[in-house]
Amino acid sequence: MLTAFKKSAFVKGLVYMIIGILSFPGIAVFNTLQINGMEKLKNLPRKNVLFVSNHQTYFAEVITFLHIFCAVSWRKKHGLGAPYYLLWPYTRVFFVAAESTMKKNWLSKVFTLAGSILIKRLWIDDTKELRKGLDPSDTRKVSRILENNWVITFPQGTTTPFAPGRRGTAFIVKHSKPIVVPVVINGFSKAFDKKGLKLIKKGTSLSVTFKDPLQIKYDDTTNQILQQIMDAIEQTESFKPK
Repeated sequence: MLTAFKKSAFVKGLVYMIIGILSFPGIAVFNTLQINGMEKLKNLPRKNVLFVSNHQTYFAEVITFLHIFCAVSWRKKHGLGAPYYLLWPYTRVFFVAAESTMKKNWLSKVFTLAGSILIKRLWIDDTKELRKGLDPSDTRKVSRILENNWVITFPQGTTTPFAPGRRGTAFIVKHSKPIVVPVVINGFSKAFDKKGLKLIKKGTSLSVTFKDPLQIKYDDTTNQILQQIMDAIEQTESFKPK
């Protein structure tokens, strides 16, 4: 009889395979995917690594990251190639997602099986940055999962470009002291709808750039750490188009 962990890994692997097969054409056939810094991932430890990224759709970036991580586990260095890596996907990956978003429909509920860490929204919606405080239980939840896995998070918590980051990410960094890998993505909002599940434009250039891990001083304030992260994912004022 399978243990709970093996059951979870089996279900995640099955979900990865199904989502991967369905999404691969939109990511790498009908559009062009350029992955920069992919070779940097192979030397990362298999736990306590936090990927921080800008955000353009609800799901397309996460799905693309899962493709890339699975490909890396099969020793690919410069691109996805043929997706045979889906036969045995790398499943020690989780992603932070708003609980309200993941409960909207049956498809998003299925996607939670791919490894979502559900957190409570502490703002009104994607256009209003009102903050009501931080939920310590959510911070602890992410920290516990980080202990043995990779975690993907989007500090802005919204698909609005250049929106301010939220301090929850900085709290997690201070508490867990993970390796923090900044990621910059581009082109996804042109190729996919806001959910990131429907292809709306073919022939789009998609890019994912993995930068070197940040050199973080963990005794810095959360505001200082957050500023460092936002600079690294190119979402501060200095990166706005003139």
